[in-house]
Amino acid sequence: MNKPMSQGADVGMRGYLVAADGSGDYSTIQAAIDAIPFNCNDKFKIRIKPGNYVEKLDIVRSKVHLIGESAEQTIVTYGDYALKKFPNGELYHTFHSYTAFIGADDFTAEGISFVNSAGPGKDVGQALAIYVDGDRAAFRRCRFIGHQDTIFTGPLPEQPIDRSFFGGPRDGAERRKLRQYYEDCYIEGDVDFIFGSATAVFQGCEIFAKNRLSDVAAEGEVNGWITAASTPEDARYGYVFINCDLTSNAPAESVYLGRPWRNHAKVCFLNCWMGAHVKQEGWHNWNKTDAEATVVYAEYHSAGPGAGNAMGRVPWARTLSEQEAGEYTVPLILSGEDGWQPFEGEAG
Repeated sequence: MNKPMSQGADVGMRGYLVAADGSGDYSTIQAAIDAIPFNCNDKFKIRIKPGNYVEKLDIVRSKVHLIGESAEQTIVTYGDYALKKFPNGELYHTFHSYTAFIGADDFTAEGISFVNSAGPGKDVGQALAIYVDGDRAAFRRCRFIGHQDTIFTGPLPEQPIDRSFFGGPRDGAERRKLRQYYEDCYIEGDVDFIFGSATAVFQGCEIFAKNRLSDVAAEGEVNGWITAASTPEDARYGYVFINCDLTSNAPAESVYLGRPWRNHAKVCFLNCWMGAHVKQEGWHNWNKTDAEATVVYAEYHSAGPGAGNAMGRVPWARTLSEQEAGEYTVPLILSGEDGWQPFEGEAG
């Protein structure tokens, strides 16, 4: 039943209230999204009361703004995974496994957890908490929890490496350059758990590498990789982590900062604290020696036991100068031709 739109604290602001107990306009988030009027051209706020919302979200309307009570209290969770099969016997593969798919521009979320509950990759394969394939997507005070492939920052690369199709909602779609912003978020996973082609800034986030090994890793044993970027060759920026904390319960020296999903991967850590789980060499080439000449893997003012030093990192990684680091500011990275500034003028 299509209920009247709530105004709540924002007098005159169009929006809905979602409450699992039935006290709002809708009891599910997807129902509220589907009910947004087609003639609505402004940002549409959907406030979500505390609760555990077991939903697989598909958001293809632009300018949707989800506002949870807090990431600890407002949780969106689902359990699809790559090794799951459709009724016809075909595998879901990675890109059907998401808990939430964001397929439109100008999406914003605040105070929400996005969780994939399927379990470890060794049992279920890849399992996305969120698949973001829109431009100007912004997240503040959110949590993203999974194991393998927690966050996919679209678009898909041009071609798969190991088969003829990717699968999922954007397979075959035109590839666009997408910008994303994550502020004061918590991101948890183990293998390639931040991956994809977008230009994305992670500011003031905690990046938690989840342990999947024994308490004491054997020499050379790898617990995981934080990033697997597929940055397009002509993109100036890929992933930029600013003032983030890299934490973990994994053994010391068992986690890489990243490896290249595609050969022009770009990842930079600026003023980040790195725990002892980070391997001194920092980066892995994914057995692609040719990628060593094309990736841009860089750091500036890393601190903590995992920070290492320039001599400890792989020779094909870089330590930025102060002048070079000055080129990695949020406006320079994200503004583009339209001057986008995340959360500018928003009260939440």
